[in-house]
Amino acid sequence: MTMHVRQTAAPRAPGKVFHGWFVVAAAFTITLLGFGCAYSFSAFVDALQREFGASRGDVSLIFSLAGCLYFGFGVISGPLADRYGSRRLAMAGMLLLALGLTLAGAAQSMAQIYLAYGLGVGLGVGCAYVPVVGAVQRWFQRRRALASGLAVSGIGVGTLLVPPLASALIDLWGWRTAYLALAVSVALIGVAAARWVENTPQDRGLAPDGAALPAAASTPLGVPLSVAVRSKAFALLYVACLCCAFGVFVPFAHLIPYALDHGVGSGRAALLLGLIGVGSTAGRFCLGPLADRLGRRASLAAMYGGMAAALGLWGAAGQFWALALFGLVFGLFYGGWVALLPAVVMDYFGGRHVSGIIGMLYTSVAFGTLIGPVAAGYAYDLGGSYVLPIMAAAMGSLAAAMITGFLPNPDAAARAMHAP
Repeated sequence: MTMHVRQTAAPRAPGKVFHGWFVVAAAFTITLLGFGCAYSFSAFVDALQREFGASRGDVSLIFSLAGCLYFGFGVISGPLADRYGSRRLAMAGMLLLALGLTLAGAAQSMAQIYLAYGLGVGLGVGCAYVPVVGAVQRWFQRRRALASGLAVSGIGVGTLLVPPLASALIDLWGWRTAYLALAVSVALIGVAAARWVENTPQDRGLAPDGAALPAAASTPLGVPLSVAVRSKAFALLYVACLCCAFGVFVPFAHLIPYALDHGVGSGRAALLLGLIGVGSTAGRFCLGPLADRLGRRASLAAMYGGMAAALGLWGAAGQFWALALFGLVFGLFYGGWVALLPAVVMDYFGGRHVSGIIGMLYTSVAFGTLIGPVAAGYAYDLGGSYVLPIMAAAMGSLAAAMITGFLPNPDAAARAMHAP
């Protein structure tokens, strides 16, 4: 579907807030709710093990299934958003997420948890995430990394706020009621936020950053998905994401159990996941604008390298203060990675099909998320230690940094993709 401009729309009046920032605010809220609920899973691990007599590997599979879906489903939700609009996909995602949490709270077996949480949370976040992040990219050019960072900083804030909240709700009312409370919050706040999402500034007669739209422009520019996926730039981005994703989500599923194993109390263990959220939020706010100045391609490689170093620190940590330091440092670079990746995709491929391209790229993250956390859980069940999976995670991020260094110049890559 071609997104035509409403010819009667006027450029933004002086002093009026650019609507792109409302899209950013909506994306922030949606990512806060979606990933806050998803990453609160670590707070439920102990309760689910006791309720269903399950091993840590079996419980970890729930998170891996959900993670695979919420990254992998972007390959479907992204093109749908490019065609039908991001708002519809965001609303559907929030409703699916609320339904999944509700059904998870009513589950009577591990199989039902797999279906309710894995499908509901996985498809819900997957339906909303790529469309809203893709929409933000189209509204900005000069400050794209900043806007992208602000939008996905909801993930960091959600990681900071929701896991400790879930832990408190579990202590107060039990894990079932905790899931229900999260579901109600998502249904009310998430659907309201989705109404602010719009696909492109061209529909309001504007160019990115709020400038007046040239008369001849009717659609954002960009290469088709079929061309993008055959390019060298996409292949390198994909392999780098795949290498990183095998380990980058292991802390979200296993940091709290790891801390409990090392004698950290449950309250302070839940705080560790919140500290990842603190670092992640700082990374999105601070590293995004810095990358706009220093170069987004080189900054992306630095994010992978930083995550590798932080994961190495985790492997040597045992006391609360060391784990807290890991949480902050890892969160900083993880947040920068999440903020920069969509902006780098926009740099290489343009905005016309950006949601579909991001969705295809995130299938690499889906594969890694499916395998990494559950493999770490079973490695623990077999050997009683997380050392091997943590070191493997660090090596994966280091490999991703090296691969990113081979990315071509964005302008040269664009010329190659447009060449006959």
